[in-house]
Amino acid sequence: MEALICVTYRCNAKCHMCNIWKYPTTRKQEITPADLKKIPSGLEFANITGGEPFLREDIEELIKVVLPKTKRLVISTNGYFTEKIVALAKKYPQIGVRVSIEGLPKANDELRGLKDGFDHGIRTLIDLHELGLKDIGFGITVSDRNAKDLLELYHLAKWLGLEFATAAIHNTYYFHKDDNQFKDRKMITDEFKKLIDELLASKKPKDWFRAYFNYGLINFINGNKRLLPCEMGTDVFFIDPFGEVYPCNGMNWSMGNIKKQKFEEIWNGEKAKTVREKVKNCSKNCWMVGSASPAIKKDKKTAIKWILKSKLKGKVEYGCVENKR
Repeated sequence: MEALICVTYRCNAKCHMCNIWKYPTTRKQEITPADLKKIPSGLEFANITGGEPFLREDIEELIKVVLPKTKRLVISTNGYFTEKIVALAKKYPQIGVRVSIEGLPKANDELRGLKDGFDHGIRTLIDLHELGLKDIGFGITVSDRNAKDLLELYHLAKWLGLEFATAAIHNTYYFHKDDNQFKDRKMITDEFKKLIDELLASKKPKDWFRAYFNYGLINFINGNKRLLPCEMGTDVFFIDPFGEVYPCNGMNWSMGNIKKQKFEEIWNGEKAKTVREKVKNCSKNCWMVGSASPAIKKDKKTAIKWILKSKLKGKVEYGCVENKR
């Protein structure tokens, strides 16, 4: 089982593709370390996200609670608070950190509405790298505005020896957005194809699976059905800052509240069963890493079949791309 834990809706950035910053939580509303003690142990993966998690004054206390409950813990951040991030990494070198970088300096700072955001993010990554942290990298949420920076950022990540994650703009209640849209799908698709070709040419099997994930992003951008079934609410749960337990951050269907109930009561309750049925019939076809990664792990055979076919032919067939939207 995997957990996505949003610890605050407070954010120091003003991203164009996300309006969380317009709807901040207050400190008193947010889940506490005591609340997080209720989540189950034995998790395969846990992601601490926001808003901006490092606006939590008690971020270390939250990490202390979640870390023993999971095999791997990654914090998603815009990387602005370098000193605080590095200080935490020194105490807990087993954690992972992913910094959101939305393009080269001009595009990043424009899209994030954060002055010198690129400089802060890169400085954080370099300092973490110098510290010797193993699980570090950065990621981009692709739109028309920054798609042309995709390959350059991938090359920068390779050069620095960092992980590189990708996403695409989505519209959900979580982002408070319903007007994100892809205008030039062909251009965006072409940039993803270049990345996929490089990932498949890598000697690292992990990169081949990333190629498949990015293939799924092309599929999503062009309005097609998910490559793999969604198992959110079954294999993964999402907790918001108010303690509401959802299947994911795309569906506004709560299964219960961890501030008021035990996790087992929520997870095994009738409300959860109803939500899981809704997930089966969901038509959003999201392809976010939180839902796609567990699906790929669960059905590796399908991904491997695509990888082998693509590598043997020396090219990727994009037959699923139809430009439906």
